[in-house]
Amino acid sequence: MTSEVISNCQGRHVFLDDLEVISDLPRRHCQGWHCQGGTHSRGKGVASFRQLLVDAKLGYPLVSFYRHRFISVFFLEIGITYTNMENKIAFFEVKDWEEEYLKNQFNGFDLAFFSDKLSVENADLVKNYQIVSVFVDSQVGSEVILKLPELKMIATRSTGFDHIDMQVCKEKGIAICNVPFYGENTVAEHTFALILDLSRKIYQSVDSVKKEGFAIAGLMGFDLKGKTLGIVGMGHIGQHVARIAKGFEMNVLGYDVTEDKKLSETLGFTYVSLEELLKNSNIITLHVPLNEKTNHLINSQNINLIKPGAYLINTARGGIIETAALVEALGKGIIAGAGLDVLEEECFVKEEAHLLSKDFSDKCDIKTMLQNHILMDRKNVIITPHNAFNSREALERILETTVESIHAFNMGKPVNTVS
Repeated sequence: MTSEVISNCQGRHVFLDDLEVISDLPRRHCQGWHCQGGTHSRGKGVASFRQLLVDAKLGYPLVSFYRHRFISVFFLEIGITYTNMENKIAFFEVKDWEEEYLKNQFNGFDLAFFSDKLSVENADLVKNYQIVSVFVDSQVGSEVILKLPELKMIATRSTGFDHIDMQVCKEKGIAICNVPFYGENTVAEHTFALILDLSRKIYQSVDSVKKEGFAIAGLMGFDLKGKTLGIVGMGHIGQHVARIAKGFEMNVLGYDVTEDKKLSETLGFTYVSLEELLKNSNIITLHVPLNEKTNHLINSQNINLIKPGAYLINTARGGIIETAALVEALGKGIIAGAGLDVLEEECFVKEEAHLLSKDFSDKCDIKTMLQNHILMDRKNVIITPHNAFNSREALERILETTVESIHAFNMGKPVNTVS
């Protein structure tokens, strides 16, 4: 970018197709930016950048490498730092910690926060708002949308968006943004937590120490090195699992309806059929969505194909495994153990983060369900309460992506759109 371009961009944003290096800005104007050889860049996201705008001296051009998507050049001398800053934003189904986080990200904006879900009954409260952010309990249908005449954008803090009337939004030119990904590595890490618990009998060891002291009888485990891990579903989570497995020096087999040869070469795994995977894996882990084709993917017809003494891990959806078949296979010793973060009898879960909502907990007593579950009594089965997604970083990523989507929309460069 030349000085001429900079001088001509007062009062507006200049978006560039390519990332260019600006080396003619004085180093003293960096104000906390990383400056090397006169190059000004910062890669810590919206919050740091917006704080920089507040702290910066008037009249200095500021350059942001905004998530590596585009560069925006700002001139503060006439008081314009953001396009569409007049857009009012309302957040529904918000917890206290989320509200605090979002306020910091949208300093200077007209904001409204509601712990309740958006509905026909309360839509009038935000009838003059241009952006609303909701979660999965907010049913944003035509009735609600008609009560929001100024609505320009809906930012759902979820991956799924079937709670929003796509057709009506399309007709009215309302953008919809979601959170495409947020917990891939989180679920993959929990997967290995279950694997390690089973391979080294962690839960039994802790329980033994409490009851009997330092007695190791019956607590011999096995190494993961050299074992074969079969991953059913090589999507984003499955890929993270494969990377971790290679760190343990495991052999990795993968099954997916769509095979990506380049991916298998990069991550070092081999594509096989589901039947081959079941027959040859020491540990089998499931990472597919639940639908008509994957319901009871592991069932009474194929569970006997599993290599005797293998372990089965499920952090996806309970319905992928036929419970009766699993119980029988455990009883016969076909499967040596199982690590389950999900159960077939769970209440319907729209989205993992939905488990944290009050609306869900009011309807579903997970604790009671687990206490009565037939698998709970088995020492070789580890069950966690659909908690694989639940890390601080994963939940923060949901908000970070939502913030990114709203800022990008206000800048005229929408991202994470589904409509």
